Amino acid sequence: MTVDDSSTPDATASGRQGDPASTRPALEWEQVVVDALEPATLAHWWAEALGWVVVSPVGDDEPEIRSSPDSLPGLLFVRVPEGKTLKNRLHLDFRPDDQDAEVTRLLELGATRSDVGQTSDVSWVVLADPEGNEFCVLGARRTS
Repeated sequence: MTVDDSSTPDATASGRQGDPASTRPALEWEQVVVDALEPATLAHWWAEALGWVVVSPVGDDEPEIRSSPDSLPGLLFVRVPEGKTLKNRLHLDFRPDDQDAEVTRLLELGATRSDVGQTSDVSWVVLADPEGNEFCVLGARRTS
């Protein structure tokens, strides 16, 4: 069965008729959810680490941070009763201008080095936030 979406408001109003992208779901990446024992503490740590802002009201038990109040995606921190026990199935990668300086800064904020099985010759550094969630600080982008 084929579906002709040309009569739907989204297809005609957007001017995307015939565009292969118009057959994709209209999804917008809203946020990444981070489980935490102390959501507010971890949200504020990440806000400082990334230079982001907390966009949820003070005292919200599920704080959200974003690069700016109106930008997406954000990071939403939710309380869970258990601590992290295994390697993350999903992690964030960051590419700074100066890897060494950024690793030093993040370690000073409270990150720790993490061993997830990487070898010593990789170009990234694996760190963990104060609750143990791994993330990578990448090296310089390859030019060719």
